[in-house]
Amino acid sequence: MDTIAFIVLLLALVVLSSIVVRSLAPALPLPIVQIALGAVAARLTSYQVSLEPGVFFLLFLAPLLFLDGWRIPREGLFRDKGTILSLSFGLVLLTVIGAGLFIHWMIPAFTLPAAFALASILSPTDTIAVSSLAERVPLPRRLMVILEGESLLNDASGLVCFRFAVAAALTGQFAAWRAVGTFAWLAVGGLLAGVATCLVTNVAKDWVTRRFGEEVGAQILVSLIIPFAAYLLADAVGASGILAAVAAGIIMGMEERAGRASAITRIRRSAVWDAAQFAGNGVIFVLLGHQLPGILSRAGAAIEQTGEHNKLWLMIYVLAICVVLSVIRAAWAWVTLGVRSMLGEHLAGAARAGRARLVAITAFAGARGAVTLAAAMAIPLTVHDGVAWPARDLAILIAAGVIVVSLVAAPVGLVAATWPLRLAGNNLHQEERDIRSLSARAALDAIEQALREPAARGLNADIYAQAAARVSADYRQRIAAGSSNIAEHPSARPSSEIEDRLRLMALDAERKEMYGAARTGHQSQELIRDLVYEIDLQESQLLARRRTT
Repeated sequence: MDTIAFIVLLLALVVLSSIVVRSLAPALPLPIVQIALGAVAARLTSYQVSLEPGVFFLLFLAPLLFLDGWRIPREGLFRDKGTILSLSFGLVLLTVIGAGLFIHWMIPAFTLPAAFALASILSPTDTIAVSSLAERVPLPRRLMVILEGESLLNDASGLVCFRFAVAAALTGQFAAWRAVGTFAWLAVGGLLAGVATCLVTNVAKDWVTRRFGEEVGAQILVSLIIPFAAYLLADAVGASGILAAVAAGIIMGMEERAGRASAITRIRRSAVWDAAQFAGNGVIFVLLGHQLPGILSRAGAAIEQTGEHNKLWLMIYVLAICVVLSVIRAAWAWVTLGVRSMLGEHLAGAARAGRARLVAITAFAGARGAVTLAAAMAIPLTVHDGVAWPARDLAILIAAGVIVVSLVAAPVGLVAATWPLRLAGNNLHQEERDIRSLSARAALDAIEQALREPAARGLNADIYAQAAARVSADYRQRIAAGSSNIAEHPSARPSSEIEDRLRLMALDAERKEMYGAARTGHQSQELIRDLVYEIDLQESQLLARRRTT
């Protein structure tokens, strides 16, 4: 009962954090408010949470990373795959080596393997934090896709490096060739497990739908099961469950754009996943805050492990490590952008932003989050022969400190780095008008094509022509006015079965045009999702009206 009550408390705090940000502190990042509320809850309740990393990764990261993979622009992800892989793997490796050597030099209490383990924990950026922070600043869209793709993949690479560092600390040995083979299997096996799980599940689901009809509740439940199944399958074969969840999400995005699900399924499934994302993201940061008081209570003993006695040294260590992580990240971004420029490639928005500004944005966008804390909690208590892990409590404290500092510094730095871009504004409204105009023209083409069909040239030709004229007039009026909606909603006036059929054809043509725009990767994927959702709502209302008449 205590566990159930605590879960209810966590969800209530997530709701409260949203209210606080929207009403009292709109300038504060939502994760910081959630961490603060979690810390307050830890002081007011006696319930203790054991943050088991394996369970945490499965219950929280698998579905959230699956959803991020689902909604990330697939074409943008593949278009910039070289840059994303360099950040996800090359930057992680450089961070482990560079930050690890710095930590060992600054805090000799950390042996070299222990320092590399801590650097591995600190190397991944947090997908949730990056997405949350990016909502407040006008980042170039292509850069945002790169940052999201990086944060999707570097969790796996960072945790793999952590596994190798722990193994080296426990055994005192490190075989490079074995590490490369293990890493390859973790990555390839995880990707294959995710792709296979999602493909097989969707093929089976589509077959059942064609044979027995579509059950909306079952469709939603299947989408909820996929990330857990992919993670467990990958884990069972010794591969990366995180990469499996990401890969399954990317395949799910392709399935979504194929448009095989009905409008009502997409509407309800989107609502369920939005609620799951809101709750999952919030609970992660509330739990993180709930862990902080217990971690900080061990600060004195942890600092003494380094030979110092003033707790101020903890702040010095955290700030120094944050600076080194940012410098390494900025240097790698500068080199990556330079290589792209030499190859004649440029990010959209780069001309206005400038290379130095893009580097600054990339550096500040490297916020750490719950993956770092969960991995820190997974540091073993002892190494070989029962010897205590070097400065384990200090490592956990430093990880928690870096998370908090990066979450505080990121929004401030991003606002400063993007201020000129904010002043210059963005073309999102113009982009919305353009894509609406294109979709309306696609609807008009579909109506014209319908008039050429045999049914339209039969006995009811006049009725078809009149219905088509009414539907076409609505779309032409929308194009002329640049309006977001059809002049008169189809459900607001009586119409014939033929007119309803033409409107459904037109809506389907609009949706296909939207998905086509999404495949090019040139439009905002979030905007496309919103517009498709609007079309689905119109279609569901039209179908509901037809069932009642």
